[in-house]
Amino acid sequence: MRRLLEPLLIFALIMTYIWKLRSVHPYSWILIPALLLVSHILHHESPRDLGFVSHGLLSLLKKITPLLILIAAAMLSTGALFHTLRPIDFRGAVFALAPYLPWGLAQQYMLNGYLLKRFDAALSPRVSALLAALLFSVAHTPNPFLMSVTFPLGWCATLLYRRTHNLYLLGIAHGVIGFLLFLVVPDSISHHLRVGPGWYRPY
Repeated sequence: MRRLLEPLLIFALIMTYIWKLRSVHPYSWILIPALLLVSHILHHESPRDLGFVSHGLLSLLKKITPLLILIAAAMLSTGALFHTLRPIDFRGAVFALAPYLPWGLAQQYMLNGYLLKRFDAALSPRVSALLAALLFSVAHTPNPFLMSVTFPLGWCATLLYRRTHNLYLLGIAHGVIGFLLFLVVPDSISHHLRVGPGWYRPY
């Protein structure tokens, strides 16, 4: 159980930042990556150990691109059918997609490079994947839409991470799917993809 204490405390700190510290101490988020860095040093983990691997990325992208195209086609078709596509030109789409990619990488690092690896050291692979995906979903409270999609997608991400051990691949996939959700799902459902207290603000 002691092995679970560290990741659970880090997760509690993240939730505290989202719900409280972000509004009163907006730069306090720096404490989180600082503590994560200390954790990786103490565990003798290199960036490569975590999944920051560029070698073989193009080959992996070739394998996953057809699936991403299929997902994009299905989501865009659904948006067109229900007239929910966000009015945006090509330039706006590029500028909207750009921040999703590094943000997707950061979230996948937290989900897989940190939480999953820590849980794997204390739990069975199946339980650790489900627990990591559950916390990933909880981090998106109180947004019911995001919570409902991040749990299954988070679980799928843990499976892909174990097969590829490549956070860059997962970050790209996360960024693309996140952008598509922004593009297709109306704000009346997604609340502009906000979490924490921001979910309650008018969109």
